[in-house]
Amino acid sequence: MKMIVAVVQPHRLDDVRSALNSIGVHGMTVTEVQGYGRQGGHKEIYRGAEYDVHFVPKTKIEIVVSDKLEADAVEAIAAASKTGKIGDGKIFVYDTSRALRIRTGEEGEDAL
Repeated sequence: MKMIVAVVQPHRLDDVRSALNSIGVHGMTVTEVQGYGRQGGHKEIYRGAEYDVHFVPKTKIEIVVSDKLEADAVEAIAAASKTGKIGDGKIFVYDTSRALRIRTGEEGEDAL
């Protein structure tokens, strides 16, 4: 099993969710986060004063999928979140050694 963590622009969340649902991924955890990458933030003007915004709002999506769905899930997230502009985000893939559904006691891929 693989855990996929994607950090994307908040307005792309619905597109990513739809893309994942279309390949059979039906559960995810979503967190509103802040961060910056190569762009290092941006400048904004508020009431005529310019100031630096160092942390940009992002959405972190976490899913766990079977090994056979990993490539499709990464491709779906990348395609749905890509705008071609700086700040599109990143995708990280981790090995997951165990999963347990608390309610039923199912383990492994059955717990997904």
